[in-house]
Amino acid sequence: MAAPIRQEPKGDPAEGMRKLRLKALTASPADFGLKPTQEFPKVYGALAEFPMDDGTLTIVSLYDGNASLYTTGTFGVIGGFAHEPVRNAANSFVRAAQDFHDEAVTTNEFPYPNSDRVRFYLLTFDGVRFIDTDLVSLETGTNKYFSLFAKGNDVITELRKITKK
Repeated sequence: MAAPIRQEPKGDPAEGMRKLRLKALTASPADFGLKPTQEFPKVYGALAEFPMDDGTLTIVSLYDGNASLYTTGTFGVIGGFAHEPVRNAANSFVRAAQDFHDEAVTTNEFPYPNSDRVRFYLLTFDGVRFIDTDLVSLETGTNKYFSLFAKGNDVITELRKITKK
């Protein structure tokens, strides 16, 4: 079982969320105890980032079922791994990201998306890749990345459910 995407934020909660996001983007797969598998030969994790109020919401998922929600504000959800529906949704999101590996662009920079955009970061065994796309076409289901967007939203749904218990 991999180590969760977790480290207790200290001080400013918003800064803690930003640090957790950056850790997810810069850690190696070995840091999470993950190796390529037959099902996941290229991508071990995925992030979806989109506008929320005056900030950005980030979903982080690993193929082992780890999932967290970070914001540029003070709200976040850590610990989804303990819940089977969250693990299943996280796994499905990463599986969907695998399909877009070859068209994602390699990057070493991790800006948040603009307010009318959605950014997907693919955590691969060879580094981080990204896809930046239009929010409106995702919301209307006409964007070619809609399946990836939908799987990311499934993770949000499952994380919300555990916060209401």
